[in-house]
Parts: sequence; C-alpha cells; structure tokens
Amino acid sequence: MVDPVRFIDNESELHAFCQELTGASWIALDTEFIREKTYYPQLCLIQLATDSALACIDPLALGDLGPLEPLLLDASVTKVVHAAHQDLEILYLKTGAVPAPVFDTQVAAGLLGYGDQIGYARLVETVLGRSLEKGHARTDWSLRPLEAEQLAYAADDVRYLAEAYPIIVRELERLGRLDWLEEDFRALSDPARYEPDPEGAWQRVKGTQHLKGRQLAVLKHLAAWRERQAMRSDRPRRWILSDDVLLELARRQPTDLRGLGKVRGLEERTFKRLGEELLSLIREGTALPKEQWPVLPERRALAPEQEALVDVAMGILRHRARENEISPAAIASRRDVEAVVCGDRDSDLVHGWRARLAGDAIRGWLAGSLQIRVRDGEMELEK
Repeated sequence: MVDPVRFIDNESELHAFCQELTGASWIALDTEFIREKTYYPQLCLIQLATDSALACIDPLALGDLGPLEPLLLDASVTKVVHAAHQDLEILYLKTGAVPAPVFDTQVAAGLLGYGDQIGYARLVETVLGRSLEKGHARTDWSLRPLEAEQLAYAADDVRYLAEAYPIIVRELERLGRLDWLEEDFRALSDPARYEPDPEGAWQRVKGTQHLKGRQLAVLKHLAAWRERQAMRSDRPRRWILSDDVLLELARRQPTDLRGLGKVRGLEERTFKRLGEELLSLIREGTALPKEQWPVLPERRALAPEQEALVDVAMGILRHRARENEISPAAIASRRDVEAVVCGDRDSDLVHGWRARLAGDAIRGWLAGSLQIRVRDGEMELEK
C-alpha cells in the first residue's frame, strides 16, 4: 500500500483495477454516502482492498459501475465488510443485486468476544493495536475534489479491514466457529432485506405503541402514503410529514379542514398544499374494516413462574457466554430467552450457532434433560 491513495474516476482505470483483482479470494469493501437530504442514499465513494491492492472509486464520475459489478457478484470472491447492512443496501439500490458472499467482521467479532456490535475503529484497535483518525467522520462525500486527507481517511476503512480479516478468520478457525456464521451471512445477501416497504412503514414510526385499533389503521394508511411520496420525490420522510404529525393525525382523525388545522406541528404550507389529500387518506383509513386493522406485536405477558424460569435461563445464557468468552448480548436478548421459555420456535436461540452455544442448553434444562449444579461457587450444567 503506497501513498497517495489510488483514486479511480474513469472506466478504463476501473477496468484495469478489476483485472488486477482477478483471482482474489476476498476483497475488503466499504462505501461513503450521504442521505440527509434524500430518501435514497447517494453513493459517493467505494473503497476496495486486498492484501496487495487498494483503491477509492468515484461512482459520481463514473455513473455506471459496469466493470465492478461482476466482481461484487462473483460467488468465488468473499466481500469483507464491517457492519454490512448499509453498504449492501446502497450497492443493491445502485446495481439491483446484493454483493455476495459476504463476511461481516462486526458479526464475526461477536463470536470472538470483542463485544456486541463493535465499531470499526474499536475492531482495528482490538485486532491490530492501531488507532484511526476520526477527523472526517462528518465529511460531505459528494463534494469534489476530494482532498488527500479525505481519501486517506476513506482508504483506512478498507486498508485495516484487509489486515484484520485474515487474523479474524484464523481465530475463528482455531475456535472451530468459522462455519457458525454461514446462516447469518447468507441472510445478509437476501435482497428482501433492502427493498423499500411502504406497507410496513407504520411499524417504524416512533410512538406507534401509544395507538390502537382504528388509529393504527389510519397511521398505516398515512405512513404508506408518506413512504411512497418520499420515494417518488427522493426526499427524507420527515420532509413530507414528521412522525409526530402522523401520530397526531392518526390519534385525532380530523374530518374537515378546520379540525386538520388544529393538528399540532402541521406546517401551514403543508396544510394548504396537502390538506384535502390528508383528509381523504384519513377517511380511507377509518373506513377499513376491523379485520384489516394492523396489530402491534404483543409484548409477552409472562406469569410469575415464567419470569422465574427466564431469570434462571438468563443465568445459563451468561454462563455459556462466559465459558466461550463471548458477550451475552452477542448471543441473545432477554426477549429471545422469553421466547424459548414460552416454546416459540422463531427465536434466534433455536437456530444456528446461537442454539449450539446456549439455546440447546436452555431448552435442555427446561425439558429436564440438563440440570444446574453449583460446584466451588461455579455453575455447572450436566445431564
């Protein structure tokens, strides 16, 4: 790796760089983007690195990422990403396909006991003992030209990822945990995770839990409309209507302009421009039959004896986490444990590595095939 950072802003250089990467079994990948003033994230920079090559690619200058797409989708090349969701989302929206296969170092770090949802800077410090600069964390990556310091900052996001990845893989192999992550990583490449969902937008409105019945039907109708408006105009949802206004409209359900004008937080220009449309949406929402009303996920009400079982099961979870030097939170939440106690087969603790690590032990204890003993002040599980 040499300075200055290789910056690619034309198709011929991009094609040449992709040729250089031919035969690589993995590439470190990161993106820089902005979305403060848009609905869809604006891809501003793509960083790629292997153990012998590194470049920052300018999608704003290129427009078409044609030469790069086969590499991103090559099933023989693992894409190494940290906290992969946003990077995969923006590349899916840009290319129409999710890069695969994926190795998420944040997820992998949880299995190595580095902490739950560890940040990239902390990962680099933990694995490589290096401290990263943070001076360009709030950079507007859409502005050109990019300064050398900005490119160096962006390059570091894959430079050290490429160094850390082989170390992380070796440690997972030593512990016999590398294959545990296959299900998690396969799920990251599912396009359904990144598709906009107007009909489910109501569930992401802050404060939804304070509504019920027909109010939720109105909220769902309004939130789906707002989502489509934001998508069509490529503007942030809050620029269409804020969550607070959506909630107030769903709660009060005004039937005329006079009532609509009393809704707190509704701007005058929005009232004048969209007043009649909002009233129509509210009427449509209130007219939905009861069987079509959305229902909030029920917060499980546990009996006292079930709460006691959950408390003990949490102890088993922490015991198994400590034995394996992993954060309990990286394995499961209390809600996941509650689901197992209640016999729910959808809990993460029933599947994959989480089951092998702790879920099977909890279910075995609940079924009576395992018992808890205390020896020298330490918990033990035995058949």
